[in-house]
Amino acid sequence: MKLAIRAGLAGVLAAAALATASPAQAEDITLPLRSAVATLPVAEEDRSGYDRDLFNHWIDTDRDGCSTRSEVLLEEATVAPQVTGRCTLNGGRWYSWYDDQEVEGARGLDIDHLIPLAEAWDSGASAWTSKRRERYANDLGDSRALVAVTARSNRQKSDQDVSEWLPDDAVVCRYVADWTAIKLRWNLTVDPAEQQTLTDLAANCPNTPVTVATAD
Repeated sequence: MKLAIRAGLAGVLAAAALATASPAQAEDITLPLRSAVATLPVAEEDRSGYDRDLFNHWIDTDRDGCSTRSEVLLEEATVAPQVTGRCTLNGGRWYSWYDDQEVEGARGLDIDHLIPLAEAWDSGASAWTSKRRERYANDLGDSRALVAVTARSNRQKSDQDVSEWLPDDAVVCRYVADWTAIKLRWNLTVDPAEQQTLTDLAANCPNTPVTVATAD
């Protein structure tokens, strides 16, 4: 059954890609929010064997001295920090959209995996190679995958999905769209409660287009 669900998703996304993407960007798929939610494959979750260390994260992919964490901070700063030495960040300002907070200095921030590592494991990453999990944990290819937010909001969220935790009401629709995009980007499943929550929330959000840049 799971294989059939994945095959159905692949067919929908392939058709959408042909209809909406240019030849130079065939990996980019655009669907209305509610259609995007409806394409998410559904499966029960299983956290057996999960260990955060199975996702090698905060590496320096391009070997410029800045880890993934620092790269996200530099990208999302509203006031750029000073960079010294081997990518030490001093000063700077950030906006944490989960809880509508301005943050001075990087120490008050966490880098959140929008789809938590444990949630990714439950949703398909348990079957991935270690290299693919590393790619996921350091995904700089989609700005929605990693988010600089207050440590408080990140720790409140922890490893919960959308049926268990949501950000401030004003940004729920953004969160639903981004959650859906990253799940589709990595071909991750949703459990029934998560699917129902996404469907219900999307029904009350603008049915705006969601562009998915597939990871493969």
